Order: sequence, then structure tokens, then C-alpha cells
Amino acid sequence: MSDLKARITDDMKSAMKAKDKEALKAIRMILGAINLKEVDDRIKLDDTQVLTVIQKMVKQRKDSISQFKDAGRTDLVDVEEEELAIINNYMPAQLSEAKIATAVEKAIADTGATSMQDMGQLMGVLKGQLGGKADMGVVSGIIRSKLS
Repeated sequence: MSDLKARITDDMKSAMKAKDKEALKAIRMILGAINLKEVDDRIKLDDTQVLTVIQKMVKQRKDSISQFKDAGRTDLVDVEEEELAIINNYMPAQLSEAKIATAVEKAIADTGATSMQDMGQLMGVLKGQLGGKADMGVVSGIIRSKLS
């Protein structure tokens, strides 16, 4: 079992003991998504793969929050924000925009990218380097500003 999955399982046990229903619900959702991925792919996930599952859940929550805000459903926004806060506990610390910009500049220099046509290549390189540590939407915006 990966270290991250073991930490999530331990946190689930702690939430059960503390009778923290909201945390327990979110943690069970995380473990359910991890277990589903393991069963579907017939593998045991390592920390990187577990982090990918968690990143997907974060993105889903952010999308749901924006849609619920547009629909005026503040009750559902609150639920999604609570889940997002708990899920974010398992994400690595996020890099600042300055550090992301530095990584983008280095990747541009390393790959010799000169135009927007090279964006896919840059995103591939940076996703490997910054995976989990940076919002790829922010990375994309910085790449656009540097290449245009």
C-alpha cells in the first residue's frame, strides 16, 4: 500500500473515532475513488497514481463549485467547499506563481520552444515536473503569456 493511501486510511480511522461525519464522508469518497481505480486497472496504486486520483477529485470539486455558484445553489457550494478542503489536505504544497514562472522559463529554454505550437510539448514536460504541486491551468496561462 502506498504511503499516501495508508495516511488516508489512518485519517479515516481517526475521523471514525472522533465521529467527524463530514471528514469521514470525504475520506471515504477518496478511498472509494482510489479503490475503484485499483480494481478497474487491476493494480496497486503508488503515491504518484494516488495523487493523480486526488487531483482529479479536486478538479471535479472546483468545477462543481463554479457551476453551483452560477446556478445560485449556495447550499451545494458549501458542501463542495467542505469536501474540497478535506481533499486538499492530501495534496502537496502548491508552488507560488513566481516559482511556476521560473519552471516555465527553464522548460522553454530546455526545449527551445518559440511559439504556441510548442505548448503541448511544454505542458508535457511541466506536468511531469510540477505534477500535484501546481494548478495546470495556471501553468498554461503562464506559458501562453511567455510564448505570445
